[in-house]
Amino acid sequence: MAKVYLVGAGPGDPELLTLKAYRLLKEAPVVLHDRLVGKGILALARGQRVDVGKSEGESGKQEVIHRLLLRYAQAYPFVVRLKGGDPFVLGRGGEEALFLAAHGIEVEVVPGVSSFLATGLPLTHRGLSSGFAVVSGVLEGGGYPDLAPFARAPTLVVLMGVKRRVWIAQELLRLGRRPDEPTLFVAEATTSREERVQAALHEVAAGKVAVSSPAVWVLGEVVRVFGARAKEVSLASATVEV
Repeated sequence: MAKVYLVGAGPGDPELLTLKAYRLLKEAPVVLHDRLVGKGILALARGQRVDVGKSEGESGKQEVIHRLLLRYAQAYPFVVRLKGGDPFVLGRGGEEALFLAAHGIEVEVVPGVSSFLATGLPLTHRGLSSGFAVVSGVLEGGGYPDLAPFARAPTLVVLMGVKRRVWIAQELLRLGRRPDEPTLFVAEATTSREERVQAALHEVAAGKVAVSSPAVWVLGEVVRVFGARAKEVSLASATVEV
């Protein structure tokens, strides 16, 4: 019976792959991968590699990916669908799993380290943050998210929000977050190319903060306390991709 493994590639460092993900990459006859999966991780794949990555605004390409997955699953004993971070965290892994199941294809999920866990910041910390929320900065078709349900989270993580950072910051201020709240952008976390930009929320809202995209954006008191330490922690574990 055909089978597709939805595999999380993690944030970039090949050493953060699970053992199962590593084994599957070595054994898979074909790997369909996202655009942002690191070269060091793709180099582990011994079978055919198929780039099915899409850029922002290419939501219609998801149907193409579904059909490719089905075609390869019907042609090979098993297929790896390699996704950045974790397959079920803003990666549309659920949609792919449902599509394949509807066509009689067995699906197994191999979790990965989501990018929001790779910033080096503790998202919860006693006395600072009792919880956190993760929200996407862009919705299907380019829509803007409703930030109200997330605005009061002690620690807020925004993914895919760099291009809309000014609007997001202004909206969060309107919803009651403090202008002086510390925030941190982390691009290419866990790799040798990691970049970190720390700024107050009002500075982001004023358009004064330049950031490379894509990046994880963390807002909250944990940034004030751990921002500098996080750089040391994350860079200490960084590896050079090959």
